[in-house]
Amino acid sequence: MLKPKLISVLQDGYKKEQLFKDISAGIIAGLITVPLSAALAAFTGVSPGNVLVAAIIAGFIVSLLGGSNVQISGPTGTMAVIAYEIIVDRGYPALFVTAVLAGIILILLGLLKTGNLLKLIPYPITTGFTSGIAIILFVRQLKDFLGLDMAEVPLKIIPGLTMYIKSLGTISFNSLIPGIIALLIIISWPLINKRIPGTLMAIIITTGLTQLLRIDAETLGDRISQLSFRLTPVQLSGFNLINIAELIPASLTIALVAGAESLFSAVVAEGMTGDRHNSNTELISQGIANILAGLAAGIPVTGSISRTAASIKNGGRTPVAGIIHAITIIAAMLLMMPFAGLIPLSVLSAILMMVAWNMAEWVTFKNLFKAPKSDIAVLLLTLVFTLFLGPAAAVGLGVIMACFLIMKRKTSMDSSANNILTADMTDYVLDKKNGIDPSIQIFQISESFFFGAADKFTNIIQRNITPTHAIILNMKYVSFIDETDYHAIFKTYSYCRKHRILLLFVNVQMQPLSVMEKNGFIELISRDNFLSSTDAAVERAKAYIELTKQARKNENRKRKAKNEQTGT
Repeated sequence: MLKPKLISVLQDGYKKEQLFKDISAGIIAGLITVPLSAALAAFTGVSPGNVLVAAIIAGFIVSLLGGSNVQISGPTGTMAVIAYEIIVDRGYPALFVTAVLAGIILILLGLLKTGNLLKLIPYPITTGFTSGIAIILFVRQLKDFLGLDMAEVPLKIIPGLTMYIKSLGTISFNSLIPGIIALLIIISWPLINKRIPGTLMAIIITTGLTQLLRIDAETLGDRISQLSFRLTPVQLSGFNLINIAELIPASLTIALVAGAESLFSAVVAEGMTGDRHNSNTELISQGIANILAGLAAGIPVTGSISRTAASIKNGGRTPVAGIIHAITIIAAMLLMMPFAGLIPLSVLSAILMMVAWNMAEWVTFKNLFKAPKSDIAVLLLTLVFTLFLGPAAAVGLGVIMACFLIMKRKTSMDSSANNILTADMTDYVLDKKNGIDPSIQIFQISESFFFGAADKFTNIIQRNITPTHAIILNMKYVSFIDETDYHAIFKTYSYCRKHRILLLFVNVQMQPLSVMEKNGFIELISRDNFLSSTDAAVERAKAYIELTKQARKNENRKRKAKNEQTGT
């Protein structure tokens, strides 16, 4: 059912206490968005006003119509790199038309209920692409950060690095010093205050210093002459059906990346809050947001992991936080737009350099090299395609690789549809007559774990009337797992840890055991939780349940005693 989450929240009863938390979370998310949008404007050359309007549209629309309680949507570094590639190849009007077409494609993907298919994109492909985008974004910031006197840096990595080497003698310390100060503020500010964004403080402090000390650094106003708050409608003059048809490949690129990034952000949010999202409703809302962002001459938008996580960490639990985020951007825009032209470009570059650093997920990238060789090859190919051929080509080739990987495992996926999470009825029937505590869930995994398994686990556990205290996974039929499978296993573990559910593994074969060991998973959950028989696992689960019950009794006794003391 394509029902927006906001309606469900209001129908379930929206409490005043949560409203205050959502307001606080939305304000913080909005304050994060404002400096980032200014930096993305400097990167793409689109007016900051238009980029901020795109952020406002995305904030309102995705919160009003989206399928996630906590998703915060807007312009991101990934979308900016893809947008810049389109601008360089075809100009600004083409970008805005492409955003509209991408929005239409996203709506169709949602109506056709393909949300779960986008989740099947293998983990090494998404990591390789994201890391490639992060490197491109970081490298392109060096020109403004160092104040180099050189032409525009191409997206292709080798020509860009060659230009940098030739231009090193033109470094401007007037640009470099504010940039370094901004970096130091962004990195150290969380030690001072975790609620006010460091990026915002970096802009305020460095802009004030450059004006006070009269430092002659290139500013946003020097780069973009029109900084007013106004909507610039899409100019379709010169476009015909043939021109528009030529933009379909780029539109597909934006739609696929925006869809995958939004759903990944929603999945990450699920892990933080425990709330379920509707993938297809989310795709439709992202599509509408991109259509309106394109008509407002802004860059494409997508779900933002950083802003969504910031909102959640500050108490945001409903779409109201996203709406407050959009209102905050409007207020900040009206207050700050007259001063936006004074911001040094090197400061905005410092912001995007930190965005790129955080995007790359270096720990995840490093751990993937412990994965099977096929996964490493796919990751490196995707990374190389992104760096040397550009984002659009990388997405196309990535989709082809994903199709081959999915077809290779199609048999496993087909059998998994019915058997991946079946109770191990060979040895046990999960009822009290057979002496098995109904809070112990026993699952036998067929052939391959595959990507959707973690979602199936959480769905079954949530539908179970009896609270689950232990899960036993019998993996005797799983001879091979890759990094995508491991990611699903880790997601299951994260869910269990959050809900205090004991996770036990039985009959794990050598190759899956090796992948888990290389990723540090066995050490993480303890080798004692890997057993050779279901009997041993059931006994360990029973012991855990008894300990848990005893601990609860002790806690209740202490609480009762404390209440009695307070009463006397």
